Amino acid sequence: MAECRKPRLILEKFVSEEECKELEFIHKSNCTVGYRPNVFSTTLSHLIATNCPHLIIPIIPLREKLREKVEEHFGCEFELFIEFTALISWCKGASIGWHSDDNRDYLKQRDFAAVCYLNSYDADFKGGLFHFQDGEPSTLVPIAGDVALYTADEKNVHSVDEVTEGERITLTLWFTRNKCHDEDTSLISLLSQISSDSLSPMFDPFTPFPASPNMYWFPPNGSLDFQAGFDIRYARLHVLGFNLCPFFDKSCSGDSEFGMNFLDHLMRALKLVRGDELFEAEFSNVMHILQVVQFFYWKTYRSVVNDVRGKPSIVVPLSDAQQKTVDDLKHTCLKDRGLAETFFSNAKLAKSLQDSFDWVSFTDAVDDWGAYTLQLKKDLVINLPFWRLNQSIILCHQDSYLH
Repeated sequence: MAECRKPRLILEKFVSEEECKELEFIHKSNCTVGYRPNVFSTTLSHLIATNCPHLIIPIIPLREKLREKVEEHFGCEFELFIEFTALISWCKGASIGWHSDDNRDYLKQRDFAAVCYLNSYDADFKGGLFHFQDGEPSTLVPIAGDVALYTADEKNVHSVDEVTEGERITLTLWFTRNKCHDEDTSLISLLSQISSDSLSPMFDPFTPFPASPNMYWFPPNGSLDFQAGFDIRYARLHVLGFNLCPFFDKSCSGDSEFGMNFLDHLMRALKLVRGDELFEAEFSNVMHILQVVQFFYWKTYRSVVNDVRGKPSIVVPLSDAQQKTVDDLKHTCLKDRGLAETFFSNAKLAKSLQDSFDWVSFTDAVDDWGAYTLQLKKDLVINLPFWRLNQSIILCHQDSYLH
């Protein structure tokens, strides 16, 4: 079937506000250092590798809707495979000059691209406008929910202005006619390696397991000696007003000697700190905490601060020894605190989050995160045999998980 002559299509409000916020939650909970300076990314393979395969479930329906729309517009029904899927954020200083998406030999298989904007210019970030070198529209102003579809060739040479403030977040997909580059094949192979025990309905919800610290360390000078920069995960918690306390024993006294690099403690049990208060619940690692915190703020816009009268205490005062441990870990994880705040802080958002926070609501969010995770896991278990059989990741069964 002949391709449509129009090399691009802009779809307004193609992605719902709820979908945008859910994907933003997934990205901010899991992202690693990206493929270019000041860019962070979350790939489906990374989610699987870090014991979060259930978090691909919310991405899959949108992935399929986009493929169908690309095939419809460009006249290539049933011809396309998804070559790559990623959640990507661009922070201050990130930009890209004029190029096409297949301008390097190892990318020649790319035929089409789809960019879904998950947050909005001016409201969430400054800069980051998308420009086409020729044709109309020549400039796209990113608005949450809008999508740009275009051919990945010389007809759509494009650039992105430097981001000057905030964090510009997208879901980006590339499509190919070459089945050899079908992303689903490798993803299903990774999913098939998941232990059958962990997929049992009796097993606890997936607890994320962090990858190598190198993947989460942002080095402004390009060096991975951990002497400059910051840990992305700790930075995201920091800008929301949190710190971390390594959990050594039931008292979390902070008196134990550190027998390893401080960064290694992010892989182990931790407790959450806000101001001079220590939240009594124990978390498995920094990724576990980050997912729960980001889940809480994803849901905050619809929550009401709880009446805490008569409810049991869920926090205890931070001791001097604990404070010393907290400060040491923070110093190690945030060598460049100012840069971390420049990348991830949003003054208006920070004020609203501060006003809406209380520990009782956060405790409810911990429970809700577990229910949300468990439901996604059930959807994964239901669909995985179908994916293996057909070597294609399309939701054939999906229960209604928590929103």
